[in-house]
Parts: sequence; C-alpha cells; structure tokens
Amino acid sequence: MSNNLNKKYATDNVRRELLKGLATIPILGMFILNVLQKWRRDKLKKSNIMADFIQEKEAPSVISNLSNSQHLKLGIIGYGGRGAHLVRGAGFATKGWTDATHQNFKKNKLDKAFNTFMSQEDLNCSLVGVCDLFNVNADLAINASLNETRPGGRPKQTATRYRDYRELLANKEIDGVIIATPDHWHSRITIDAAKAGKHVYVEKGLTRTFQETLDVYDAVKKTGIAFQLGHQNRQVEANDKAKQIIDQGLLGPINLVELTTNRNSTWGAWVWSIHPDANRKTIDWDTFQKPSPNKIPFGEEALKRYFRWRCWYDYGTGLSGDLFSHDYDQLNQIMNIGIPKYASASGGNYFYRDGRDVPDVWHATLEYPDTFAGTSSSNRNRYPAETGGGPGMTVLYSATLSSNSSRGNRIMGHDATMMLGGMSNYGNVGGFSVTADRESTLYRDRLNNGVINSKYPIYNYSPGSKQIDGVTSATSQYFANKGLLYTYRDGKRVDTTHLHVKDWLDSIRNGSQPKCNIEVAFQEGVTCAMATESYLKGKKIEWDPINRRLV
Repeated sequence: MSNNLNKKYATDNVRRELLKGLATIPILGMFILNVLQKWRRDKLKKSNIMADFIQEKEAPSVISNLSNSQHLKLGIIGYGGRGAHLVRGAGFATKGWTDATHQNFKKNKLDKAFNTFMSQEDLNCSLVGVCDLFNVNADLAINASLNETRPGGRPKQTATRYRDYRELLANKEIDGVIIATPDHWHSRITIDAAKAGKHVYVEKGLTRTFQETLDVYDAVKKTGIAFQLGHQNRQVEANDKAKQIIDQGLLGPINLVELTTNRNSTWGAWVWSIHPDANRKTIDWDTFQKPSPNKIPFGEEALKRYFRWRCWYDYGTGLSGDLFSHDYDQLNQIMNIGIPKYASASGGNYFYRDGRDVPDVWHATLEYPDTFAGTSSSNRNRYPAETGGGPGMTVLYSATLSSNSSRGNRIMGHDATMMLGGMSNYGNVGGFSVTADRESTLYRDRLNNGVINSKYPIYNYSPGSKQIDGVTSATSQYFANKGLLYTYRDGKRVDTTHLHVKDWLDSIRNGSQPKCNIEVAFQEGVTCAMATESYLKGKKIEWDPINRRLV
C-alpha cells in the first residue's frame, strides 16, 4: 500500500511539474520574442539613427615635435592660484607643488596630478620674467622657474623678478606674457604688452568694463599679436563633437538654452584665505588699487579685498566674468551665437553677508531674436512656417553660490535636447547626451515605430579613458564636471590648461591666431559687460554693433 502511494505521489509530482513547465512556455516564448524584437530595434537604432550622426573621429593627438622649433621666453604677471596653474601648463611648477603631488600619488594611485604634469609635452619655452605685487607669490614663481622636476628636465633659463610690469615688458628677450592678475588690471597690461610687441595670454573675464573691452580689441587688432583668452574648455574635444551634431541640424530648431552654476562652499564663493605673511611691507597695495574706481587705505579691509577681490565690482564682475563667462564661451564654441541683441540680469546678496557688493545669486537672460539656431538653410524647409523653424533664441543663465544641487546645461531643440557636461560611468568628464523629443518632426517615424524612445538618449559621447580619476573635493568636482580640469587625448589624461597654453605658443610660432582669439574674446567681453550693466543699472541692455555701444 505504501509503495503504491509513493508511486502515485511521484506521478502526481511529475504531472504537476510538467503542467507548471507547460504553463510557462507561452511566457517564455513571449520573453524570447521580446528579446529578439529588442535586439532588432537596437540593430535598427544603430543602423538608422547612428547613420544620421557624424562618424566618430579620433581626438587630435597631443604629441608634436618641438625640439627644433623656436624656443620661446615667457613672463608671468600675477602669480596667484590661477597664475600658478597657467605656468604649470607651460611646464613649470614649484618644488613644493611637485613634492606634495608626488607624495599624494604614492598614498593614492588615483591622484594623478603629478603624473599628468610630468607626462605633458615639453613646450620648449622658458619662464624668464615674473611680476607680482605680493612678495610671497613672486618668490614662488621664481622657485617654479628653477625646479628641475618638470616635463623638459632642467630649465634652459630661470626667471628675474620685476616690481613693475612695464619693466618686464621692456625686456626685449621676452616673447609673450601670461596675465593672471585680477580683472581690473587686464586691459592696461594687455594694451601695454601689445604695444610692446609681446604676445598675450590673458585670463578670463577679459575686462572689468565695456570700454576696456573695446580698447583691448582695438590694441590687439592694430598690433597683430597672438592673443589667447583663458578659456581652457576650448580644448575639450567633446565641444567640437557637440558642434558637429548641432551643425547637422540633429537637434532641430533651437529656441531655448539653459546654463547653470551651482556652488556651495566658501572657496566657491571667493572667500579665499588671507596669507599669514600678508602685510603693508609684502603687498604693494597702492599699485594694486590704481585702476580701481574706489580707493581705500591699507588695513584689514584692504587685505580682504586683495585676496577676495572677486567679491567687489571695483576689481571684477563677480559671477558674470568668472563663471558665466565659462558657460557662455562653451556655448559660443558649440553654436557660434556671438553677441546677443538684448541682455538683462537680476539677483542679489542673499547668503553671504561679508561686505561684498557682487551678488551670490544671479541670473542673466540673453536674447537673439534674429538667430536661426540648429537649422541650416538647406534643411530649414523641413519645418512648416506655422509650426516652427523660424528665427529667435533665448539663453538663460542661473547661478547660486549657496547650493550644490547640480542642474546641468542643456540645449533644447524641437527635435532633441543636448545635455552638456557631467561625469560618465567611468569617471570621465566633458561628455554629453542627446535625447529625442517625443513631438519631434525629424524623428517622428522612428518614434512611432518604436525604433527610438524619447525617455532614453539616442546618442552619448563620453570621451577618454576608462580609468578612474581621483577627483573628490567639491571644488575639483565642479571644475571637472565643467570640463575645466582635464580632457583625454589618445586615452591619456591631459590638463586642458596645458593644451590651451600650447595652442597659444603654437600660434606664436606659426603666425596664426589661437582658438580663443581676440574676435571670440570680444564677443565674450561685450556679452558679459551687457549682463553686468543690466544688473547694475536695473534695465535691459541693447547692443548697437554699428556704433559699438550699449544702449
């Protein structure tokens, strides 16, 4: 009896499992069918959608032969934080910096600052002149010119300190100068350098005022020097790729662009430390404030202004020239938008109560009513007049210095949106993605056929290496996400500042103009001045290109 029961139980169990298996066959078949359909859709997506996009091109190599080229002699005017980075881009770092970064790498193999510096190209130049109003910074610059730990080994020549930048410019041996002073000195030094026949690399923002922008432009055009504005993002290859995509019309008519800045640290808000050795004897305060419209006596307030100068309109333009200028220049590189017809700005000091007069929350609106963006004349007839494709575009910039909530930059077209910047899955920077709009004209058939889905990107560009980089601090992360720290060439991490300095030096040697030349710089200078003027005067500003004036 028990044996029969066991057999019956076994039979029932087999029958039960068989029925369960049979019950799953339709589901399994449907699952397999869905997988095959997805595979077909992905294949169609690659063959149809990707065919619409540009063919991938290799990024330009950073390797070149400068051993037999003209040896250039450089001067640095203003060796603060940014000045030191620019000089490193040329191949010169202080012993303290190379020692510290080497130790950091030994402790953390992901910290690649030292290796990136040592593996950069020897640009065949010497740092021979230094001018800084703070003795400590001047001594550091001299130290950088002496340090043999550098891409080219022992320097061919070392630097001399000058108390007055005009004495440095009088040195006939110097071929070009890097200007990294506060903004209120940019125009005077640039114009004097151009008149002295020196090629100029000047940090952004170009100038403090609109009139200074006109004066710099005229001086550079008259003398014909090689001029580079310090927007190292011009060397990020993703921006060139993004431009190619937009030039093809793959976003469709573009009528709105959003640019954003989010920071939430005292450093990010320009509350920089006051050096303990700073005093009346070590700082030439009287010279520092010469171009400033308002003079104050030396003291505690003067020290704050000297080291935190971006917080006052006497010396800079705050968010406009410092941060907005980066995002505007990236957009100008990608879309060639030029100077807007109208600009308006608003904001205020809502978080930092430290005596500053530049806002910590600031917004700017640029209007381009006559611009056809995202469509060429050949494909403009794709869009019926009554439904779109006409001229007109607005650029919105929004910034806060009291929140890290990243919002990203986006270029919004009728057919697709391009999201710029951010980190890839591998820790790389400077990429972008393109996502089709569900009401797109260009992609309508493919959306309806399920070839593409408006919820997911149809194109991703993430340049560079798959190696992880040790970018951990909030400040470094901000610059990395904007593509301002480094990029990749041939799978190798390269400092974008180094590439930008190299571009300038190459232009000096071959008689050309670099990527961020005076024409590009003029467009930025006028645009930033329009936004600044709007905020200060509380009204919309119009650009009059015929008479070169702001209305």
